[in-house]
Parts: sequence; C-alpha cells; structure tokens
Amino acid sequence: MSTAAQPYPARVAGLDPGELKEALRKDIRAERDRLTPKARARAAEDFAQVVGDLPHIRAARVVAAYVSRPNEPGTVPLLERLAQRGTRILLPVLGTGLQRDWAWFTTAADLEVRAPGRPPEPSGPTLGAEVLAEAEAIVAPALAVDTEGARLGQGGGWYDRVLEHARPEALVLAMVYPDEVYDATTRPLPREPHDRPVDVVATPTTYRWLRRSPDGA
Repeated sequence: MSTAAQPYPARVAGLDPGELKEALRKDIRAERDRLTPKARARAAEDFAQVVGDLPHIRAARVVAAYVSRPNEPGTVPLLERLAQRGTRILLPVLGTGLQRDWAWFTTAADLEVRAPGRPPEPSGPTLGAEVLAEAEAIVAPALAVDTEGARLGQGGGWYDRVLEHARPEALVLAMVYPDEVYDATTRPLPREPHDRPVDVVATPTTYRWLRRSPDGA
C-alpha cells in the first residue's frame, strides 16, 4: 500500500496522464534497480506460490502470461509451476511488423531471445492474436497497480491492445512488489481511455481482489 517512500510526483495537477505515467515509470524503475539478484530470485519463487495458489489460476486450463525482463518480478518459476501441473500457457511473441502474437510455453530451456531488447520467447509456431480468447486467466506485466485496478504498464500499450481479444470473464492479474500497490484515494495512478484495468494484484506475500469478488461477480 502507499508509503512515504513510494514514488509519486509532489505536484500532479499540472501533469497530463502521459506525463504523470512517464514520471512514475522512471522513479519505479529506479527503485526496482535497487533490488539485489538474491532478492529478485527469492521474490520470483514467492510470486510463483502466491499466484499459483490463487483458486482462479489453479482452476484455469489455459493461462496467458509473459517472460519477465530483468527489472520485472520474475515469472519463470510461475510458468514452470503451472506447466508441471498441466496448465497450458500462452506467451507473447512479437510477429512480423511488430504484430501481436502468442505461442505455447513448453519449458524454460526452450525460451530464446529473438531480438535485442525483447524478452525471451517460445520457439514454437505463432498462433495469432485471437488465441488469447482461450485463456481463462491473464497475467499482465505492470510497474504499479492502484486499489481501483488501474495498471501502470511499461509504456508500449501492448497489453491494453491484446486484451481486446480476451474473453469478457477472463481474470486479469498483475504482479508487483509491495510498494508498487497504490492507494487510489490518495495516490491514484493515471488512466487514459485505452487503459484496461486489472481484477487482482499479487505481491510476493499475498493477493488482493480489486474489481470483482472471489466468486466472479
């Protein structure tokens, strides 16, 4: 939840949503860079347990997720845990002309970096953007989430666009570190018309429902 050390511009009244987002991204990334490799690895294992044990994730036959970049909460332990119990996992692939696409995760050893600056991707065939409709749960990357479900992404808008292909009832979850959960009443995250909110936020120790009750209502 919001803390005194949590990055947030002292003056927000004169900033438009895009400017506020960029200011927050810069400061949150700087805070993430302070984490040691050991702390990152420990958090990744904790995320795998917290997210993996969420009832909606356990019940899902298909989960869409992503391979984390170095400054993001680690996702590989979660991917491996889900795969070991038989969950099918969709991972993003950047297709020809930067097209949004997906491929199935098999093993961590199969992941490869196809271009500089891009996260590792599965080597298998791409499936088309519409395959996201098969996912019953979607783990979306985030730099921060507020208590009304606003998600601060990395800035490319990729997930806001791909979520147009998700089924309406699909659970959308974001993984962030504890100080990256913002109180929407005192430090709301900026929103723009294209932004898609999340239903659940997970940290290394717990998860919280934001937009719907645990029974899906």
